Amino acid sequence: MSRRGEKAPSQRQLRVGEEIRHTLAMILERGELRDPGLKGASITVTEVRATPDLRHAHVYVMPLGGGDRAEALQALKRARPFLRRHISKALTLKFSPDLHFALDETFDESDRIGALLRDPHVAQDTVNEARDDTDSGSPDE
Repeated sequence: MSRRGEKAPSQRQLRVGEEIRHTLAMILERGELRDPGLKGASITVTEVRATPDLRHAHVYVMPLGGGDRAEALQALKRARPFLRRHISKALTLKFSPDLHFALDETFDESDRIGALLRDPHVAQDTVNEARDDTDSGSPDE
């Protein structure tokens, strides 16, 4: 999603971001990175956002299976030149984008919202609200 005042990403940005995501996912799946920080780690590339000039790509990742997030992120940052070189070979772009890795916090946010909705006080409010909607019957004439 775009922030306030920013334009929505263009189709080209979305397409390039998806191609980069796919390329990175294939590299990680094949285990081409031999960094000790990634040993035994399963990493999912959840999203890639390319800047309008396509010179930078923000890569959002999530280590699965309870892996050490900080170590995995540092390992990916160390592997940036290797990954950038592979992306350059896979995509036909004028410039190979610089990769900026960050942890994807959407899973944590989703868990937090789910926990809030399961809270007894909040659940009571949603039940009461649904009951009020059904009790009101048809709208005023």
